[in-house]
Amino acid sequence: MPNGAKTPDSPNILLILNDDMGFSDIGCYGGEIQTPNLDRLAANGLRYSQFYNTARCSPSRASLLTGLHPHQTGIGILTYSNGPEGYAGNLNKSCVTIAEALKSKNYTSYLSGKWHIASSLTEPTDAWPMQRGFDHFYGTIIGAGSFYHPNTLTRGNDNIEHEAVKDPSFFYTDAISDQAAAFIRQHKAQKPDAPFFQYVAYTAPHWPLHAHDEDIAKYKGRFDAGWDRLREERLKRLVDDGIIHPNWRLTDRDPTQPPWTDAEQREWTLRCMEVYAAQIDRMDQGIGRILKALDETGQMDNTLIIFLSDNGACAEDIPEGVTAKELVDQLMIAQAKTRDGRPVRFGNDPTLMPGAEDTYQSYGTAWANLSNTPFRLYKHWIHEGGIATPFIVHWPRGISERGGLRHNPSQLTDVMATILDVTGATYPKEYNGNAILPCEGESLVPSFASAYGNRGPLFWEHEGNAAVRVGKWKLVRKYPGPWELYDMETDRTEMNDLAAEHPDRVREMTAQYQQWANRCGVIPREKILELMKAEGGTAFWEEEKQK
Repeated sequence: MPNGAKTPDSPNILLILNDDMGFSDIGCYGGEIQTPNLDRLAANGLRYSQFYNTARCSPSRASLLTGLHPHQTGIGILTYSNGPEGYAGNLNKSCVTIAEALKSKNYTSYLSGKWHIASSLTEPTDAWPMQRGFDHFYGTIIGAGSFYHPNTLTRGNDNIEHEAVKDPSFFYTDAISDQAAAFIRQHKAQKPDAPFFQYVAYTAPHWPLHAHDEDIAKYKGRFDAGWDRLREERLKRLVDDGIIHPNWRLTDRDPTQPPWTDAEQREWTLRCMEVYAAQIDRMDQGIGRILKALDETGQMDNTLIIFLSDNGACAEDIPEGVTAKELVDQLMIAQAKTRDGRPVRFGNDPTLMPGAEDTYQSYGTAWANLSNTPFRLYKHWIHEGGIATPFIVHWPRGISERGGLRHNPSQLTDVMATILDVTGATYPKEYNGNAILPCEGESLVPSFASAYGNRGPLFWEHEGNAAVRVGKWKLVRKYPGPWELYDMETDRTEMNDLAAEHPDRVREMTAQYQQWANRCGVIPREKILELMKAEGGTAFWEEEKQK
């Protein structure tokens, strides 16, 4: 919990979250993608090698913003209701957001980008940004959609989708970046002596694969070596840079995917990865404009900047032939037409090159396997590939070390605790007449000066996939399979299951997990599936995912 440490002048807070990006995609974490602005932050700040999210977009956003575990906030899965408390799909009143907590220190709070923690997509509710502490909001309420014509584009509480339709140059990643930079300049002009909290929540590189031709062209040929060789090259860079221990083995290629030498539809397959890379590249360009706004307004030195991803890389395929109606009805994310009225072509059809506004595709399992190098599995799961994120912290006035690495295991709840610590803000026991659950995080401030250990246990659960980490030991389950046990000091890539060798430890950690799950309102997956079936269906691609 917060220890009260802060600089004489309360720092500004810039929290940047992106969507569905793998652990090793960006340059400063071993990837091929050109991210000079994120690399700059890493070179002049700190990188964390063992920071964890919660494996899915809505739960991660709820946990990040509140300092609680997702089920405690009402976002047990996504923003659709699964009936019981903890799974309402709507941010509840037992939590406060960072924006609400910072009001005690007179912060002005801004949000540019994706919200995705409210069940109502069109009508403002008490779970919308402006009702949860943000003074200014520009972005989308929904979880994903077209980058050219996003659903639920909102300013304040007002729908402004028409602005994207009328603007032939509109691109959502650019709009998020430019609005964030504008907020920073606006704040300096209007409140030069007051601190700000700026939350920048990108949808890039979440599918659909939408990018500009000039950005895609930068990556022509960069991935031609294929996923097998590129995974090995990434691992070497990660080891050489000290992010990954040399004794940790590279995981096997996903068993559902062929070796690169046997890959079919090469031109289309490569184009998918090139567009995905271009999405991240475009985001980094926008981050550069945000950093320029800080520099030009003289606010860089005393702004704490945090960058991370909401989950590991996404292995979801948009099936060939899926219809716009299926996406609209079951996920409510797709615009069925382009801005000029042309129909959108949905599904991973190898005869259709991704990138343009009238396409709607994803980059698939094999490239997601590359994105999560060197780890196993993906978004949805609690093995390292689902929860490990790059985590960059930059604060010239508060962190003296430049380019440092930290290997401290930490998770999303710690962000709230850290922000409270550096700002001196008070975490309330009651807010607007509602009792508030205690913050679950531990401040990262001690790690700003040096590495430290002995963090308390870490816990996760998402759709039955679950884990507990205590020190070097991680107990993890891929639903509906058995518990697996790994020594994270010698085997963080989870290649050698030790559960059979340590039955007492498995029992002890299972009991710790169950105690946490009971306290935080986790409901067994079987019961949730029963409720979903009773309500008329399950989440889109549920059957494919369970396979």
